[in-house]
Amino acid sequence: MFAVKDTRMRRRCFLYLLCAATIGCGRTFTPADEAAIRHVMADQEQAWDRGDIPGFMDGYADSVCFIGKKGSTCGKAAVTANYQRSYPDRAAMGDLTFDRLEVLPGGADHAWCTGRWQLVRAADTLGGGFSLFWEREAEGWRILRDHTY
Repeated sequence: MFAVKDTRMRRRCFLYLLCAATIGCGRTFTPADEAAIRHVMADQEQAWDRGDIPGFMDGYADSVCFIGKKGSTCGKAAVTANYQRSYPDRAAMGDLTFDRLEVLPGGADHAWCTGRWQLVRAADTLGGGFSLFWEREAEGWRILRDHTY
């Protein structure tokens, strides 16, 4: 009979710990989090339009992976180098616009954002879509995965 009580007690303790772990400090994804993500994207647009690739990259996590038509590149330094190679000057960078943004929570510290991008340059206009996986870091929300097509 003691073993049964011990098992019940262990089960109760486990359930209490499980509840405490899943509830944690009570942090949830809020409208302020969505606004913060949208703000980072607005900052990225402005940095891009200034010709400031390092400023644009401030929105990315150090461990970002970019997945595009040419394959995958991981690491902020490598992704930055790809952007600098592909867009060597302000004329090549053009004017960037994000639209049709939809931000969906992926838990308290993660989110998905999908939308469209357009790059208007003197010689042409490019565009497509993206799916971004965001992570809350100490510095704020950062893009962990970027699938742009």
